[in-house]
Amino acid sequence: MKKITFLFAAILLAQLIQAQTFTLKSKDVGGQATEKQVFNGFGCHGQNVSPQLYWENAPKETQSFAITIHDKDAPTGSGWWHWVVFDIPKNITELASDAGNPNNSLLTLNAIQSVTDFGKIGYGGPCPPENHGQHAYTVTIYALKTAKLGLDKNANPALVGFYLNSNTLQKASLVFYYQR
Repeated sequence: MKKITFLFAAILLAQLIQAQTFTLKSKDVGGQATEKQVFNGFGCHGQNVSPQLYWENAPKETQSFAITIHDKDAPTGSGWWHWVVFDIPKNITELASDAGNPNNSLLTLNAIQSVTDFGKIGYGGPCPPENHGQHAYTVTIYALKTAKLGLDKNANPALVGFYLNSNTLQKASLVFYYQR
């Protein structure tokens, strides 16, 4: 009986530990991008709305968050950065749908959206070349050990990535796909 009780307690503890991992989720995207997220330009005809995102179980030492969306399959040799946002205050755990639009006020005032590979600030949705197959879009949330990265909206994705990697406590990702 002691072995069964111990085994049950160990399984329950393992489930509790697993449930406490830093996790990124979305009510807008699952496995595939929809017309709502797709870019409007470069021959694509979407709505260019950034997905709603929320996260759970960040490390207690977290001082701020950052979010990136990257297409590793873009035929550039280095992928394509679709969204770069950082200095999200540590008390924020959700970004509303279309928070990546720099012309609205859905993103907290303290957060900074910087330049993407579209050459603009804010979210730019999927728009892979025609007949190039499925592209994987990786959305990553970074829990950071600093409240501010010390960068501004003109920082390019490579520079932001350097600062993110230097200050990351933990990160979590989700992936969605799109092709045309």
